[in-house]
Amino acid sequence: MNIIDMITASGFRSIDLIIVVLYLCLLVVLGLVLGRSKDGAEKSANDYFLAGNTLTWWAVGASLIAANISAEQFIGMSGTSYADGIATAAYELMAAVTLIVVGKFLLPVMLKRKIFTIPQFLRERYNDGVGLAFSVLWLFLYVFVNLTSVAWLGALAIEQILGLQGAMIEIGSLTISVRMVIILLLYVIAGVYSIYGGLASVAWTDVLQVTFLVSGGLITAFFALKAVGGDSGALAGISNIFHDLTTGEHLTDSHLHLVVQQSHGESAFANVPGIAAVVGAVWITNLGYWGFNQYIIQKGLAAKSIEEAQKGLVFAGFLKILIPFIVCIPGVCAYYISIHPEIMAGLQGSINVADDAYPWLVRNFTPTGVKGLTFAALSAAIISSLASMFNSTSTLFTMDIYKKYINKSASDKNLVNVGRLTSITALVIALVAVKPLLGGLDQAFQYIQEYSGFIYPGIVIVFGLGLLWKKASAKAAVWTAIATIPLGVIFKICLGDVPFQLRAGYIFIILVCMFIMISLIDKKVENCELPAEEDRKSMNKWAKILGGTGLFFLVVALIVVIWGACLPSSATPENNLIKYLNDIGFQAFIFFGVLIGVNAVWLWYNANKNSQDPKAVPVDLSFFNTSKGYAIGSIAICVIVAILYVILW
Repeated sequence: MNIIDMITASGFRSIDLIIVVLYLCLLVVLGLVLGRSKDGAEKSANDYFLAGNTLTWWAVGASLIAANISAEQFIGMSGTSYADGIATAAYELMAAVTLIVVGKFLLPVMLKRKIFTIPQFLRERYNDGVGLAFSVLWLFLYVFVNLTSVAWLGALAIEQILGLQGAMIEIGSLTISVRMVIILLLYVIAGVYSIYGGLASVAWTDVLQVTFLVSGGLITAFFALKAVGGDSGALAGISNIFHDLTTGEHLTDSHLHLVVQQSHGESAFANVPGIAAVVGAVWITNLGYWGFNQYIIQKGLAAKSIEEAQKGLVFAGFLKILIPFIVCIPGVCAYYISIHPEIMAGLQGSINVADDAYPWLVRNFTPTGVKGLTFAALSAAIISSLASMFNSTSTLFTMDIYKKYINKSASDKNLVNVGRLTSITALVIALVAVKPLLGGLDQAFQYIQEYSGFIYPGIVIVFGLGLLWKKASAKAAVWTAIATIPLGVIFKICLGDVPFQLRAGYIFIILVCMFIMISLIDKKVENCELPAEEDRKSMNKWAKILGGTGLFFLVVALIVVIWGACLPSSATPENNLIKYLNDIGFQAFIFFGVLIGVNAVWLWYNANKNSQDPKAVPVDLSFFNTSKGYAIGSIAICVIVAILYVILW
C-alpha cells in the first residue's frame, strides 16, 4: 500500500488536507510579514531577539502558552493520562498558580534590570563563569531534550493520525522513514519564519497558533467524550466516565483522581506522587520552567511594560487551566474505550504504547473536516514551540557566547546574522540526534519531566536567591551548579524507586542548605544601607509568618513519616489517617516547609543585615506592587484550581 492509500484508509480526506495546507501557508506568510522591519530597515538585536519590547499583554499570554503547549502535552500528557489518569493535570493547574508567583516576584526584577537572557543576569549577578556554564547547559537542554522531544512526539502523532506507522520512502537506493521526513518538515516550517523574523514573528504568529490550539483541542475533547457517550452525546460520556471509573471493580482506579494514592496505583504514583503534585518538587519544575527558562520568560522580557507583562502572565494562567480539558480528558477517554470491547470493536489501529492514545482518538472519532482542524491545532502546538526554541537558542548563543567571548564589538547586523546561523545549526543537530535519543520511549512526557528535573533544583536556587537575597554569593552559585547534576544522578541510582518529584525535593533541600551556608561564610562582602524602616517592619513580619509556617509543615510532615513507619501491619489507608497521609505522599511537605522557610531567611537577612555580596541586586519592595486587576485575576485562578482539586481529589 502506498502513502496516499494509507492516508485515505485512515479516514483523512481532501478537505482535511486543504485545511491543514491553508493553515500552514497562512502561518508562514503571516510570520514572514510580521517579521519584516518597517521601511526595510535593518533589525537591531533588540528587535530580533526581544521584538523591540512591543508585545502587548494578550501577545505575551498567547505566546507563553503557544511556546509551552506542544506535542509534549497533546501526545505525551494525553499518553500519561491514558496510562495513569488525570493526576498529570497537576502540572498544568499548578503552572497556572506558578505564573502568578513569577509575575509578582520574579519578572519585575528582571525587567527592571533590562535583561536580554537569563545567563546574562547570572553574569551580572555572580560572574562570567556562572553565566557561561548556564548558557551551555541551556543550549544542550534545548537542542538535545526540547527540540528533539517536541519534534519526535509531533511526528509520532502525525504518523498515527495519517495511518503512516512504519511507512518508508525510497529515494533511489536510499530508504527514509516517513517519521524522519515529517520531523524535517516540522523543523523547516518552524525555522522559515522564526529564523527570518526573530521573536516578533514568533510572538505575533503565536496569537493565531493559540486560537487554533485551544479551539481544535476542545473540539477533539468533545468528540472523545461523545465517543464514550455513544448516541447519548458528550454529557453522557462525562457521566459514564465518572460512574464507571469510580465504582465497582474500578473503585480504586487512579484515572479520575488529581491526588493519587500509592496503594491505588504504583505507576501513577511514581509519575505524580499524590499531594507532592501540589506541594512537592513540582514547584521546582514550574519555577525553573516558567521563571528561568529562556524560551518561556523571553516573552515576558519582550513586553511593553511590567504591567503588560504581568497581565500577560495572568491571561496565560487562565489559558493554562483549560489545558487539562484539552489533553487529559482525551487520554482518559481512550483508556475508558480500551476497557470496553463493545466500543473498541471495528476501530482502526491500536494503542501499542501510551503515547499513541491521542492520535488514535483523532483517527477514529473526529469527523471529516474536524480532522483537518484537529491536525492544524496539533501542528500549531508543535510548530510554535519549535519556533520559540529556535529563537531562544539563537539568543543564548549570540548574546551570551558570541558577543561576550568571540566578537565583543559585533554590530547589530552581525548579531542578527549569527542568530540566524545558530538556529540553522541547532535544527541540523536536533535532526541528527532525535532518533537515537527518543526512539524507544513509551511516555515521553515523563522523560522530559524527569530529566529536566535533574537541573531545575540548582537553577531555581541560583536564580531565585540571586534575584532576591543580597548575600547570595558567586562561590555558592558555582558549587551549586557543579553539584546539581551529580546529585540528580546519585539519587536516581540510589533511590530509583522513589518518585522523581520527591527525589528532586530532597536534592533541593541539600543544595539550598549548601548554598546558604557557603554564602554566609563567604568573606567577599561590602557594607550596605538597611531598607527604610517601614519596609524593614514589613519584611520582618513576613519572615516570621513564613518561618513559622515552614517550620509547622516541616515538623508535621516529619511526625507523620516517622509515625507511619511505626504503625502495625494491620493499619491501612482505609482505617488509619496517618497511613492514608503517607499513602498520598505527605512527606512532600518536608520539601514545602523548607521552600517556605528559605523565603523567611532572605527576607530576615535583607531586613536586618548591613552586609551584602558586591554584585547584589538592589530590590525595592515597590517592585512587587501589582494592580487591582492582577490581584483579582490571581485570586480567580487560585479559586478555580482549588475547586477542581475539591471535586477531583
